[in-house]
Amino acid sequence: MTRSALEGIIVVDFTQFESGTVCTQTLAWLGATVIKVERPKIGEQGRGSSADKPGEDSYGFILLNCNKKSITLDVKHPEGKRIAYRLIEKADVFVENFSPGVIERLGFGYDAVRARNPRIIYAQIKGFGSDGPYAHFPAFDAIGQATGGTLSITGEPDGPPLHAGTNIADSGAGYHCAIGILAALYQRTVTGEGQRVEVAMQDVMINFNRSAWARQLMTGEEAPRVGNEMPMAPVAPCNVYPCKPGGKNDYVFIYTSRWPGSPQWRKLLEVIGRTDLADDPRFATPESRYEHRREIDEIISAWTRERTKREAMELLGSAGVPAGAVFSTLDLTNDEYLRKRGTIVTIRHPVRGELTFPGNSIRLSASFVPIEPAPLLGQHNEEIYRDMLGLDDRELEALRREGVI
Repeated sequence: MTRSALEGIIVVDFTQFESGTVCTQTLAWLGATVIKVERPKIGEQGRGSSADKPGEDSYGFILLNCNKKSITLDVKHPEGKRIAYRLIEKADVFVENFSPGVIERLGFGYDAVRARNPRIIYAQIKGFGSDGPYAHFPAFDAIGQATGGTLSITGEPDGPPLHAGTNIADSGAGYHCAIGILAALYQRTVTGEGQRVEVAMQDVMINFNRSAWARQLMTGEEAPRVGNEMPMAPVAPCNVYPCKPGGKNDYVFIYTSRWPGSPQWRKLLEVIGRTDLADDPRFATPESRYEHRREIDEIISAWTRERTKREAMELLGSAGVPAGAVFSTLDLTNDEYLRKRGTIVTIRHPVRGELTFPGNSIRLSASFVPIEPAPLLGQHNEEIYRDMLGLDDRELEALRREGVI
């Protein structure tokens, strides 16, 4: 393969932390040239946020900025602003996720950028819609989850609302933004014009929670917290079941659907050796099984406790029963298949050394981009300023002397 899917697409990246960086890293993994614009000497805030070693990029930054090129540029300096606009004029995409109002104060609002490059796709990620009552409110992942309905349906029925263990508002907004950018790039091939892409974390969480609305539409009441149960409708079994040797993640999740005839429930009974329950009226229908779900949990747990989570998953899954072992991050890191597939990758970072972590989850049959480590601060100054903008030694030295780069 000689080309990647987004080869030739240039992205000017004004992102930080997670939502924006997920968006631009996704574009980089699809082959775009992503130029990360960072403050001289300091860099993006994520480099130092939660860092375990002073002076070294945080693991969080390294995980979310692979395959990008880093340049340093003081965009508050008049010369820095002029250089930034030279980059923008050559770019296809501009992405930012600063707090509301920051990018406009820096002089790079949508109207200003579009005036310089009408073909540019200008993408923004915020907590809330730009035309709503919370437009100027700051937001992080948990705020997006809270205001988008996720906390209200997460947790045990008699417990407090909980946010999801993964940053679904941040990463979800990043992926939504990348989808919007790809659509806008395609539309530009027809119209020749760029456009603005706006993604709000609240909107993304509402979209992710569509299944919860099915419960609300059926009952006329707000969707409840249901623990490990399904948000759409009651079903059993639908829970985590303990496995040996009894560690904190030694569980398997087992779920059988409400399909007519209950074929998955019957297959489950065959696997666990309890076909004597197939015609038991307590378990004859999805409704009756849910009513007797505690008894079902005890029956299944007696079987799972005699097996490891992998054994339980393999026995059930091969028989057509939906089941998933509760794999930890370490389990997944050490999974040989996931490493071979490229879901888990190992890279060599110039400072941190060999690191193993999640790679690109999107597979294209005619496009492949090897995972490269996140850039050091200003690592690509020479490449971008010389090769793309044509600056010479004298100009670069003057910019360094003035603290512009």
